[in-house]
Amino acid sequence: MKCLIVGAGPVGALAALYGARRGWDVEVYELRSDLRDVSTTPLNFTKSINLALSERGINAMRQSQSQNLLDTVLSDTIPMYGRMIHGQDTAGQLTEQSQQYDVHGRFIRAVDRANLNKLLLDEVDALPNVKLHFQHRLTGADFKRRKAWFEQKSSRTPQTADAAQANQDQHDGRPKEIESDFDLILGCDGAHSSVRYHMMKYVRMDYEQSYIDTLWCEFTVPPASEGSGTTPSARDGFATSPNHLHIWPTGNNMFIAIPSVDKSFTCTLFAPSAEFATLEKDPDSVLPFFQANFPGAAELIGYNEVRKQFLQNPHLPLISIKCSPHTHSSTGVIIGDAAHAMVPFYGQGMNAGLEDVRILFQHLDANPSTSAGREAALASYNAERVPDAHTINDLALANYWEMHAGVRSPLYLLRKSVEEFLSDRLPSTGFATQYSRVSFSNQRYSEVARTVARQGKILFGGMLGGIVLPIVGWASWWVWRWQRASKATRGAARGGAWLGMWWERVERAFT
Repeated sequence: MKCLIVGAGPVGALAALYGARRGWDVEVYELRSDLRDVSTTPLNFTKSINLALSERGINAMRQSQSQNLLDTVLSDTIPMYGRMIHGQDTAGQLTEQSQQYDVHGRFIRAVDRANLNKLLLDEVDALPNVKLHFQHRLTGADFKRRKAWFEQKSSRTPQTADAAQANQDQHDGRPKEIESDFDLILGCDGAHSSVRYHMMKYVRMDYEQSYIDTLWCEFTVPPASEGSGTTPSARDGFATSPNHLHIWPTGNNMFIAIPSVDKSFTCTLFAPSAEFATLEKDPDSVLPFFQANFPGAAELIGYNEVRKQFLQNPHLPLISIKCSPHTHSSTGVIIGDAAHAMVPFYGQGMNAGLEDVRILFQHLDANPSTSAGREAALASYNAERVPDAHTINDLALANYWEMHAGVRSPLYLLRKSVEEFLSDRLPSTGFATQYSRVSFSNQRYSEVARTVARQGKILFGGMLGGIVLPIVGWASWWVWRWQRASKATRGAARGGAWLGMWWERVERAFT
């Protein structure tokens, strides 16, 4: 069994590990230089980007048949037990409010993307049946003849000027191209996947790509000893609590900070494109913008650094991709961002991609290792994974509201409290928050959505019977009394409109 994997990020590296552990001949092709080289910057990212690792990604590594991999990865992460909401009170004092992720004390982990990638590649590189090819770009793929072509960008071995010229002449001025046969090709090459592009020539693929009107820019908070400010929760050399994901929510903007093992924080500004355009035209307004919208954040970054980092770091878009199918016959699969790139607001992009690997090989293991068996495995994988991928894309988009507005919504917090109370005190009811189901379980995303919707209806029904109906009854009696009065028509209309608006807010929160 020969498997080509295009893309050597965390998803591609884990897929290579799964395949190699099953005795396959695996070849990994990556457009960039060796990702373990500190000079190699991931596409569309700065070097320091941090991610949230949760149960789905952990479970995928747990089942990789690499005994020490997970322990090594987890030893280089930081537990985050909840969100820390930053704000300012009416007296102008900075405030911090901790919101735990889970009533049972479960947590997600902050992980350095580059380091995770390095550990996975080291594990793969140690296996004799894996070959890593860096600086190779996929230029074509024939899913029927099972052949792929790669353009070699440059040789890792320095060449003399004459040798380089001879090599260029030999290939008519084009970089060297190689051909490789395969039984199965896995596209793990990101949102702008070349494998997906070529697969579209062989399968009728529905494809939807959208950009939300929000850009992001990365910032860094230095360790407390080097920084210009701290918060009350600062400890152990961190400028603020190391065990929270920090959020400054306000209007249409949001600023978040995730801890790093070097005691710094990787931070991200999210704002509408028009806001970015305004700040780009007047860089001197960046600091006042931070001070007005994210109280205390500029002090943590450093007043001079806020403007400097805004100008130096790229301002990048947020893309969401849905497509179907994710497979072709017995020969091709796209996984990770190639199949379902999503906005980052649920912290599930990487976790969902790693989970793709586990579920794909679960289906492959359940079928014969023949062409017909692989075709059946890919078909069953596609039937399971497409609805789950579409669901988590939608949940990620919806979670932007929760992060920048819901964390301060009384109705949202009420529902969260009720669900956590039932989960903790009455576990037989099966209640749990949507966040805990997504982040701390391996329940299918589509099942999570159905279960949470059902919980919402039950809670809404309970609230209807226990609280709302008496209020509605009283309000109806009140309106009836008004209608009995000769001049109450206008007042009744106002009372009915107020009641309808209040009811709509309650209904949205619970359903």
